[in-house]
Amino acid sequence: MTGSAKRSVSIRALSLTDLDAYRALRLTALRSNPDAFGASEQEDALMSDAEMARRVVPETPELSLGAFASDTLVGMAAYVPNPRLKMRHKAMMVAVFVAPEMRGARVGRALVEAIIAHARMQRVILQCTVAAHNEAARMLYHALGFEPYGLEKNALQVDGHFIDEELLAIDLR
Repeated sequence: MTGSAKRSVSIRALSLTDLDAYRALRLTALRSNPDAFGASEQEDALMSDAEMARRVVPETPELSLGAFASDTLVGMAAYVPNPRLKMRHKAMMVAVFVAPEMRGARVGRALVEAIIAHARMQRVILQCTVAAHNEAARMLYHALGFEPYGLEKNALQVDGHFIDEELLAIDLR
């Protein structure tokens, strides 16, 4: 762990003032971990400021959280509730990423715990997906109570290689 990883981290909802930092971190995430996201760096790099702003400050009840070390955005995660009448009891946790220099400093855990706490006030089931080979993320999600309910074979195709995704859910009752 580097000296920067020992800084205290705060979690808060993102705001429009975070737009540039969010865009930079998002593009870093897509570039450095292309097998962890359904989106590609090429697609997101073409997004307008207005499109990216909808991710930073989505319409309620969606929520985008950021992890900040001092004033630097070092992690992100988002909460997306299902709007369909018969599935309103469920939500998805998506776009979880921690800057490489902050890994091992429990930033990911803090972000996921914050999403779980937010979801617990509104939904019964919180779901997420994780690349089946991403042991660090899988271990974190399992430790926080997510349980596997399936495996989507060939969920993503990155540079000609197929990536399986583990489907996870936590019952918040």
